[in-house]
Amino acid sequence: MTQQKAPSQRTTVKRVPQRADYEHHTIYQILDEGLVCHVGFVADGQPFVIPTAYGRVEDTLYIHGSPASRMLRTLQQGIDVCVTVTLIDGLVLARSAFHHSMNYRSVVVFGKATLVENAEQKLTALKAFTDHVILGRWEKVRSPSRQELAGTIVLSLPLTEASAKIRTGSPLDDEADYQIPVWAGEIPLKLTAATPINDSRLDSSIQVPVNISNYTRPQTGVA
Repeated sequence: MTQQKAPSQRTTVKRVPQRADYEHHTIYQILDEGLVCHVGFVADGQPFVIPTAYGRVEDTLYIHGSPASRMLRTLQQGIDVCVTVTLIDGLVLARSAFHHSMNYRSVVVFGKATLVENAEQKLTALKAFTDHVILGRWEKVRSPSRQELAGTIVLSLPLTEASAKIRTGSPLDDEADYQIPVWAGEIPLKLTAATPINDSRLDSSIQVPVNISNYTRPQTGVA
C-alpha cells in the first residue's frame, strides 16, 4: 500500500482539493523529475523567492551554495521556508478565455532548513545534487576537494510537511460553451535535450557518454 502523508494545516490543498495528492511516491516522483526549486523566505521584513538546484535523498531535500549566499545564510537561522517545484505537462485550451488552464504537477514543502555539518552527509548531499542533474555523473568526475567542501554550504529540509497538486485532462468548459465552433484541447509539453556540445578544450579522443547523448529527465508520468 502506498504511504500517504497526513496533511498539515499549511499543506492541505484548499483550492480544488480533489487535485491534491499527499502520497510519498507522488511527491518524490515530482521532485525527482524537476530540476529547479523556488525557495521562499523572509529576510529583514522583505520576502524573497530564489530559484536554485536541489537534490533529494529519501525523505530529505538538500540545497547548497556559497557561504556568501544571503538565502543560505538566512535559512541557517532556522526561519520558516517554503519550497516549490512545478512541472508543466501541457497547455489546456478551452472554448472560452476564462477556462484556459495548464496541466501541471507541483509540490509545496514547508519547514525549517538545517545546516549539514557532518562530512559524510555533506558528500552524500553533493552526490545527490550531481546525480539529480544527470544520473551516474558523480562516479565519472573528480570529487570535491577539502577546500571546495569548506567553501560550500549544504542545508537539509525534511519532507515531512509536503503536498502535491496535479491537474490532468481536457478543458472544463461551461456546458453552453461546448457548442462554440472553436478548437479546444491540450498541447502536451515536455522538456527535451538538444545535441550535446563538446567543451572547446575537450580531448578529441573522448566520446560523448551514452547517458549524455541520450539525456532525458526521469519520465515518471502523470498521476
